[in-house]
Amino acid sequence: MKYIIFLTALFLLISCESETQDEKPSYPTHYESSDGKETATYKQTIDYYIALAREFPEINIHTIGKTDSGYPLHTVTFNPDGDFNYENIRKEKTIILINNGIHPGESDGIDATMMLYRDLATGKLPTPKNTVLVTIPIYNVGGSLNRNSTTRANQNGPFEYGFRGNARNYDLNRDFIKMDTQNAKTFAQIFHRVKPDVFIDNHVSNGADYQYTLTHLFTQHNKLGGEMGKYLHNTLMPALENSLAEKEWDITPYVNVFNVPPEMGFTQFMDHPRYSTGYTTLWSTLGLMVETHMLKPYKQRVEGTYALMQSLIDVVEVEHEDIKSLRKETLEKNLDLAEYYFNWQVDTTKTSALNFKGFEAEQITSEVTGLPRLKYNRDKPFTKETVYQDYFYPVDTVKVPEAYIVKKSWKKVIERLDANKIQYSSIAKDTTLSVEVYKIVDYNTRNEPYEGHYLHSDTQVEKIIKKVHFREGDLLVPTRQPGIRFLLETLEPQGADSFFNWNFFDTVLQRKEGFSPYVFEDVALEMLQKDSLLLRGFEMKKENDLNFANNWYAQLNWIFERSVHFEEAYLTYPIFRIAKNSEAAGLLTN
Repeated sequence: MKYIIFLTALFLLISCESETQDEKPSYPTHYESSDGKETATYKQTIDYYIALAREFPEINIHTIGKTDSGYPLHTVTFNPDGDFNYENIRKEKTIILINNGIHPGESDGIDATMMLYRDLATGKLPTPKNTVLVTIPIYNVGGSLNRNSTTRANQNGPFEYGFRGNARNYDLNRDFIKMDTQNAKTFAQIFHRVKPDVFIDNHVSNGADYQYTLTHLFTQHNKLGGEMGKYLHNTLMPALENSLAEKEWDITPYVNVFNVPPEMGFTQFMDHPRYSTGYTTLWSTLGLMVETHMLKPYKQRVEGTYALMQSLIDVVEVEHEDIKSLRKETLEKNLDLAEYYFNWQVDTTKTSALNFKGFEAEQITSEVTGLPRLKYNRDKPFTKETVYQDYFYPVDTVKVPEAYIVKKSWKKVIERLDANKIQYSSIAKDTTLSVEVYKIVDYNTRNEPYEGHYLHSDTQVEKIIKKVHFREGDLLVPTRQPGIRFLLETLEPQGADSFFNWNFFDTVLQRKEGFSPYVFEDVALEMLQKDSLLLRGFEMKKENDLNFANNWYAQLNWIFERSVHFEEAYLTYPIFRIAKNSEAAGLLTN
């Protein structure tokens, strides 16, 4: 067990003369000592948990992995049994993983979780019998060290806070699937060690003004799918809302609007696997983001985050058997998925109704631009029935293959398979197999960089059956394993967050060989004279496409692409599918 010990003194333990021998000491956080106006620094946060771990056998702090900042990540576990072996814990108990400080300017969860752990350890809160907590105190360490008081332009406190970008200026809540950062690689290590049943990521919102301090962003229930999606939508979410209502905390779904009054209706946020809850959902973990409202006072936001986590523990305590059994059943059913769904769109035929508590929106003339601007009038609160679009449907469906083959040269892909505990074997000797091959038919690409990439989207493919030569050491990756959804989301190129769309295979989008027109003219003529079908297709193309008919190079290139000289690698997606019940599937039983 490794601990980081800082040279600065640990926080002051309050022990007043007025306290009796029987009174338990208070362990104030920096946030509390500042009367709710400041958030703890990275060092103060880690020091605090170290001190709690020394004082209370129920708490353990562990140093694990690296971050881009050069500082490590930590996990802090609260288990009243004092057992910190996760394999032992998950046999009987439900595990909640709490992530804080992914955007360190949104620091509410950092301070709330410190108080939560202390209050559980000191007995101020009831001790959960069926639930164990694990927290990452501050995930974006580099951003936390980059403290300032200006970059959260729309936020009401604290006085100072960290920056959204990490040490390499990545937004870590876009990096879970592509794993460009060391932070994300370490998160995967933590996640697969802990294997949480429930995951919560604490944030602060941007956007509209309204009465709520708390909003929730559960992983999209249709995308989660099956009985687990129904359970999330119909049981877990209402139970959390009801528990908070008993504490007199209002909460509403995350208000997913920009410069539009929310009472006009809004949609649920779609959490693709790039986001934390979208990633954790791939292993059937019930995921939730907390989004407190940026304009509410900091103290109010921290108290709301604390109340929400407390309510989540209460709900999980009651529901722990159902959560564990449902996860087990879902993970087992996923092993035999026949089809998988992609590219979710809002289902406009199904909606929910919210009794939304907002403020009247007014259009007034801007004193800056002289043009109309949106302004919320806090003197005019209202409760209005609001349409909430929280049902989605998939546009694309694929048949799940028996396995994928990943050639050993694609090291970045293999690194991410390893980080996510994906099981595979190596092909024992050079062999030729008949496999399913995708040709990239079309795709769009962003014109501006997005998190270090020029992200593709709307990818379309054509599937063909082809004999492909594989070499000794190429990877045979069966889909029938716990990481099946991870494999499908990353290796099927049409997925929103596929490795193809994140530019891992952009080299196949560029031709490496070409032709000299004056030489190829004679070859093209000979091809047309010998192949009547080719000639017919060529003539039809000229008849139906005026631009093509007037472009001599395009015509030669069209013939070249159908010649034996055209390179196979161009637009050939280099991950190969072994269909179920195919001859090649026999490799998995040999």
